[in-house]
Amino acid sequence: MAEKMIVACPSCHKKNRIVVDKRNENAVCGHCRSLLFSGKIIVINSDEFRAHQSADMPLIVDFWASWCGPCQQYGPHFEQAATNMRYDAQFLKISTEKEPHLAQQYAVRSIPTTLFVKNGQEVARQAGVMSASQIQQWVARY
Repeated sequence: MAEKMIVACPSCHKKNRIVVDKRNENAVCGHCRSLLFSGKIIVINSDEFRAHQSADMPLIVDFWASWCGPCQQYGPHFEQAATNMRYDAQFLKISTEKEPHLAQQYAVRSIPTTLFVKNGQEVARQAGVMSASQIQQWVARY
């Protein structure tokens, strides 16, 4: 029997069960018909984060703020890594201004801070700006 996994939709945040081997195909959400692996960053709030956190897909989470110069510099690198790793992880952005309780929950002390979350648990974190290739290398370690 084919191995299955649960993936949260980047558009409607509903959970979808997919065959792991078919991640590279144009899988769509059973609810809203959006692509599940678009390679785009998902800007989310705390409720949406919980839906993604409880799915099987690893999460790369960027905690950022609109006033933060390094965060603005980091954005294009994070986007490029999301495109390059679309089938390996979902890339999420959480605003520390709009969701301060999430930043507090994860003890984010400086921004940008990037978290690797798998099975609902933080696996690793990296503070500061990384290039797209550095992000990919960092994720590959885990």
